[in-house]
Amino acid sequence: MQVSHETIYQSIYVQGRGALRRELAKCLRTGRALRRPQRRNERRGRIPGMVSISERPSEAEDRAVPGHWEGDLVMGKGNRSAIGTLVERSTRFLILLHLAQGHGPKEVEAAMVEATQRLPRVLWKSLTWDRGWEMANHAQIKLATDLDIYFCDPASPWQRGSNENTNGLLRQYFPKGTDLSGYQPDYLEYVSAEMNQRPRKTLAWQTPGEALSQLLSQTSQSDSVATTA
Repeated sequence: MQVSHETIYQSIYVQGRGALRRELAKCLRTGRALRRPQRRNERRGRIPGMVSISERPSEAEDRAVPGHWEGDLVMGKGNRSAIGTLVERSTRFLILLHLAQGHGPKEVEAAMVEATQRLPRVLWKSLTWDRGWEMANHAQIKLATDLDIYFCDPASPWQRGSNENTNGLLRQYFPKGTDLSGYQPDYLEYVSAEMNQRPRKTLAWQTPGEALSQLLSQTSQSDSVATTA
């Protein structure tokens, strides 16, 4: 018999009482004694030129082809600070964006352009984001990176399921209610490295780092065969 993670959570949240409940909650990755719906207060509205997720190619949907990413912001206290997160859909490989100077459209644009230079161009085909105003400069990002950018439907976080799950895990390192601008780039690199070394059931217990390395090795071999031919 198997017990789902939801059953474990409900046992802690609903059945736990008093000191026992507090002790059990401390053992959870989030440390929360309740599950709360996520609310974001940053500016919302119609971003000019948005391309809907419904127009995203099918190869991104089934995760068969690498290079399709999901992105979002992990917010700090009072939504005054943030860290950007990028998750590759097929390998779950994580890149964190350092946004110490702000998380408006210009800052996110600069961080996104820099991030695409960390991995080979073949791994940057598309990006799916929610409708946060931080992506208002999506046209400039596309022009600089040739990355197709798609936007989720309103109030549909499951359309970025890998990213949402990863952001939840990241709260172990970046607790809610803290000022995220104080975290330096080297710490973000440390956190992303730890996450990319975490075995995933969805990857047959490979780590995202191993999955990415295997992918790059296969790509290199294919290129060598093509050159020889």
